[in-house]
Amino acid sequence: MSAPSGFGPAGRSSSRLPPVISRATASGARHSQQGRQAFVATMWTAGKLAGMALLDSINEPADLRGLSPEQLADLAGQIRQFLIDHVSRTGGHLGPNLGVVELTLGLHRVFESPRDPIIFDVGHQAYVHKILTGRQSGFDQLRQQDGLSGYPSRAESEHDWVENSHASTALSYAEGMAKALRLTHPDDTERRVVAVVGDGALTGGMAWEALNNIAADPALPIVIVVNDNGRSYTPTVGGLANYLNDLRTNPRYEPVLDLVRRNVSRAPLVGPAAYELLHGIKSGLKDILAPQGLFSDLGLKYVGPIDGHDQAGVERALQQAKQYGGPVLVHCMTHKGQGFQAALDNVEDQFHSVGKIDAVTGEPLQASTTQNWTATFSRELVRIGRERPEVVAVTAAMLHPTGLAAFAQEHPERTFDVGIAEQHAATSSAGLAMAGLHPVVAIYSTFLNRAYDQLLMDVALHGLGVTFVLDRAGITGPDGSSHHGMWDGSILQTVPGLHLAQPRDAARLASALDEAVAISDAPSVIRFSRDSPPADDIDPIRTVNGIDVLSESGDAQVLLVGHGAMVETALAAAELLRAQGIGVRVVDPVWSLPFNPALVDLAADHAYVVTIEDSGVVGGCGARLTQELAQAGHTTAIHNVGIPQRFQPHGSRGEVLAACGLTAQDIARRVAESVSTDVLVDAWQEPASYLDA
Repeated sequence: MSAPSGFGPAGRSSSRLPPVISRATASGARHSQQGRQAFVATMWTAGKLAGMALLDSINEPADLRGLSPEQLADLAGQIRQFLIDHVSRTGGHLGPNLGVVELTLGLHRVFESPRDPIIFDVGHQAYVHKILTGRQSGFDQLRQQDGLSGYPSRAESEHDWVENSHASTALSYAEGMAKALRLTHPDDTERRVVAVVGDGALTGGMAWEALNNIAADPALPIVIVVNDNGRSYTPTVGGLANYLNDLRTNPRYEPVLDLVRRNVSRAPLVGPAAYELLHGIKSGLKDILAPQGLFSDLGLKYVGPIDGHDQAGVERALQQAKQYGGPVLVHCMTHKGQGFQAALDNVEDQFHSVGKIDAVTGEPLQASTTQNWTATFSRELVRIGRERPEVVAVTAAMLHPTGLAAFAQEHPERTFDVGIAEQHAATSSAGLAMAGLHPVVAIYSTFLNRAYDQLLMDVALHGLGVTFVLDRAGITGPDGSSHHGMWDGSILQTVPGLHLAQPRDAARLASALDEAVAISDAPSVIRFSRDSPPADDIDPIRTVNGIDVLSESGDAQVLLVGHGAMVETALAAAELLRAQGIGVRVVDPVWSLPFNPALVDLAADHAYVVTIEDSGVVGGCGARLTQELAQAGHTTAIHNVGIPQRFQPHGSRGEVLAACGLTAQDIARRVAESVSTDVLVDAWQEPASYLDA
């Protein structure tokens, strides 16, 4: 089924899907809804006898609508086993998807996707949606290069409207789409836009900006489904979380409601109809037993709380929401990791995101390392916390992933989790700094984008000592374009007074942290990748005006300027060039910002300069050196090697870096070609991937 003309994702049809995820086709009997339902029922009966999974016969949402309660329960179990079997082999977001099986089945049985857009917030909970929309065969290559994305993808399916993988956006998308539906199809009053929003995503301010606008339009055809599992990565925090928890755990509300429901439904003739009227008295019950005026005070119709693993209850609530003419919020309680005991028992994050694991025990198949960048940062911050009582830690719902858990355990009163609210984290940290503390804000690089204005105007403008530690900087790998930390290197160049360090090893990370927390009059940023630092520290052979010289030989014609994780690549490229008789010097500026003018003088002493960074090539550190050289009147040939300024696909970090030309072999080859032709700029024009901006 294609999205109707004039309102749908452009240029998407099943014919354009990658072969690995093309929909399977069946006999002509399945082309009508009645035929499909009969086909699936027959397949289920035959499959029960032959040991075949009912899931094998589900190729599109219409295949779900004729299933019996017994079939749906069977299918839910098969989907969970499918997820465990496949995600345990590829890695991915297992726990969140195990928790939304019944909910997603209900969504696709009640609503008609893609005619009724279904938007997931955050998109990592869309695996079941992918399974039900013809992409089962793609799960063998989930999050692998050229394989199925771990998030909704408009290139994969007409059912994926939004590629949302940053939190708190779905309500804004949905509000805009619902208004467009009303304007472009005024006579079609049956269509709805559905936003599935995690309780963690509701801690983001953008969600409340959208709710404010949604509530102001009582006729907006939108259904908001709150997937409330009490967690984002870890347990959801804040006033809203406490509020939802009150609704979720009040011991008086559900027993009374269940008693009324059972007794009313038993009454002859009028029982079922009277049960529908139950929702007329439901808000009165809640006023007495579980006050929940927040959503109703906003002007939103509220249905719930609903047991998200009760298939019939979920569908009944969704049907009621669909029949209502305006905005409705369905509060659905689920359990992250449902159906997999190892996930439920995982205290840290209930298998929010896993690597390759044993499909039975949940144990990782690869031993975790304590030498990765995050663990190294974690140890160093604990050390600094003991030495400096003014240092506090701030996280945006990512205590464990960013390495703050150890600091929080030792200094709980000095650790602040603000929820998925990076903008608030930045400005709250400004307030902490104004009052005499030094906040260390640990977030993923890609999420700093959301707090740029706060960093610029609330921290830098006021000359405040706040340290931002950016984990997963550069190419991150399997999470794809939305999670590659390739933008911060460009945007940070625009912040006056900012200090930027890109440590090349564990020793430099420790010293950068020590220096950063001592800066009281400007923001500081430390960025590192998701991989591990070198096993051995890379000590300089000498330091010149703050620039570490790491390697040099003979008459160095070529200067390689490595930043952060790319220092190792620069050193490897230098060895390859020396083997060809080319003199090379490798340096690390240590602090990329404020810009060190000594780097201009050093660069001017070489025939060729190549900068290498794990960040966007446009407006990055290399571009800054190029600009400074030009302003100083130097004509030294220079080329900037970095991540091409386009949305990079998912794949392993090594695969994506190789596709960008960020390998020692590629760099050495291009430098050698430039030296041999003595035309650096022209020789570097190919391959286009270097400069595809």
